[in-house]
Amino acid sequence: MRWDVVAWGALALLLMAAETLVPGAFLLWMGFAAAAVFLIVLIAPGLPVLAQVALFVGLSFVAILVYRRWFRGRERASDHPTLNRRAAQHIGRVVTLEQAIVAGRGRVKLGDAFWIVEGPDLAAGTPVRIVGTDGVNLHVEAA
Repeated sequence: MRWDVVAWGALALLLMAAETLVPGAFLLWMGFAAAAVFLIVLIAPGLPVLAQVALFVGLSFVAILVYRRWFRGRERASDHPTLNRRAAQHIGRVVTLEQAIVAGRGRVKLGDAFWIVEGPDLAAGTPVRIVGTDGVNLHVEAA
């Protein structure tokens, strides 16, 4: 076996394997480009190394563009879009203030947890509607 054929085959396998460690579909497409160069070098043995590298760069660019244009936006929509955004799961709920909102901050109890709320100053015991979130703070308005 020629060293360039082995090198492109190894690079293709390495990039595709690296995708499992660093997911994001970026390295996978570069691995496809390296596999294409592997096949081209296998078929055309006299190709200079500089041309091989230029071919790899060009094919990587094209492969990533193909991924971004046709495959990236076609992922299946989640049936639980707020699964890992716990605060966002409460938007729309009406709850009672446990601690009055003073200077824009107060507290509510949801289940067995207390949450910091931000909104207009309101007395404790007032029903409020959760209208948004920024991280772990809930934004509320009078219900």
